[in-house]
Amino acid sequence: MQQRALGATGLKISRLGLGTLTWGRDTDEHEARDQLIAFVEAGGTLIDTAAGYGDGASESLIGSLLGDVVQRDDVVLASKAGISRRRGVRETNTSRGFLLRSLDESLRRLGVDHIDLWQVHAWVDGIPIEETLTAVDIAVSSGRVAYAGVSNYNGWQSAQAATWQRAGAGRTVLASNQVEYSLLARHAEHEVLPAAEAMGLGVLAWSPLGRGVLTGKYRNGTPADSRAASPHFSNFVGSYLNARSQRVVEATVAAAEGLGWTPLEVALTWVRDRPTVAAPIVGARTAAQLKASLGTEELTLPREIIEALDDVSAPE
Repeated sequence: MQQRALGATGLKISRLGLGTLTWGRDTDEHEARDQLIAFVEAGGTLIDTAAGYGDGASESLIGSLLGDVVQRDDVVLASKAGISRRRGVRETNTSRGFLLRSLDESLRRLGVDHIDLWQVHAWVDGIPIEETLTAVDIAVSSGRVAYAGVSNYNGWQSAQAATWQRAGAGRTVLASNQVEYSLLARHAEHEVLPAAEAMGLGVLAWSPLGRGVLTGKYRNGTPADSRAASPHFSNFVGSYLNARSQRVVEATVAAAEGLGWTPLEVALTWVRDRPTVAAPIVGARTAAQLKASLGTEELTLPREIIEALDDVSAPE
């Protein structure tokens, strides 16, 4: 798998990342092992997790597989802090103390001495950005983090954070902004992607398959084994089951039929090769689904197909 630089840094990552949102909850140890084996055998290196995924269960499961399925130094571990869910209550906190405590807990669960890419999971109004970024600087200067970034920041937020870091000697230059981006979610193109390009941030695209909708699996209803049928994700997926999304899905299916590809391959390749995108983050329920995504490595969309998809999926 091709490796790309993450933004204007020296960190190299695979151009597809392995998402682990459901690990330790809907994805058990055996399935996670199979997915990780398939990913690293395909040349993948970027493993994406967060302290808030399954109340830390995702990080714990990854930690149990490091040194067994794959050696620690052969992967790029990316985690996030700032969102947690304890006893069913969601908390968003980017204060210095909360972030650094969360980092130490992540290191313990992962069983490592440092995280390769540590990202602030969300912007929080009311907490000064200077305080949040001080935690980033402490994390890096202490050796607990190699590179840092942000996640779910809009254009002005990411530009402000990156500018603040670049303005001070000894501060950590931000590497990335992880945001939702797909044929069904192109709002990042208005401000986030231009800001990323201007500030040297690599974009990590989460949910590049439109929360699974772009695979075409929901064209004729909701499969019983799909995420939309899960109590955890029914609303998450359901927001994309509408008339506009259906038009984009049908165009994706038509493009796939014309190329002899699958809709998944069309949608994922489209995102992967967008300007400023360093890597889409792909989550899968099974190793077979993941292998379908890994099979896009040799694919490139023709220019006329890209233009047609751009047109039909243009934000309203």
